[in-house]
Amino acid sequence: MTKSNESVSNLTAQRSTRWPGVSATDPFADTHSFVTNKSKYVNMADINASTLSSSSRAASSGDRGSAEGPAYDLIELLFFAYRDFIGDADEILGRIGFGRAHHRVLHFVHRHPGMRVADLLDVLKITKQSLGRVLRELVDNGYIVQRAGPADRRQRLLYTTPKGEALALELALLQTRRFARALNECGAGARAEACRFLAAMIEPSARGEVEALMASAEHKKNENKPR
Repeated sequence: MTKSNESVSNLTAQRSTRWPGVSATDPFADTHSFVTNKSKYVNMADINASTLSSSSRAASSGDRGSAEGPAYDLIELLFFAYRDFIGDADEILGRIGFGRAHHRVLHFVHRHPGMRVADLLDVLKITKQSLGRVLRELVDNGYIVQRAGPADRRQRLLYTTPKGEALALELALLQTRRFARALNECGAGARAEACRFLAAMIEPSARGEVEALMASAEHKKNENKPR
């Protein structure tokens, strides 16, 4: 076995040990999972219109780095950062027989009480069949409830139960601690730079939709604060 293959085998073994039950393939890997929490930590809604607009302008100026060959440093750092960021939640989810798909559905339903199934499908960019299985398990285990729409009884509106809200918050706090540690290591101004970078990674055509989604979640959160 070459040194390179040996390193890959070691990483695979570590992943299996740390996150038992996690599938080798993540059907939602191409979706974005935003983590929010108290304002003193990383609140992704701080990516405002100016951040997204400036990222769009930068994207339109052209990709200056592509002529230099593959950006292996960024590709691999992003892979390992994502692996560990998601892995924090994997450990908790694995204990109750859930995975990353359950986490993403739970996260967005928690952030958007009353979200329509059609809107959730659009956010996650998955098929109705894929969502159906995951949603059914969350409902059957008491984490999410479905209610008929007030105007259109054919609509299915999604809400987290107290049990689901507690789990969603636990996972968000866990991932926020990783953000907080990383930002603290990077020093002053790191959060703003991280937000700009992550916004720039989103397709320019989708940034307005993402901004609106995040702003809507913050609006609902503020509406529900005790007066």
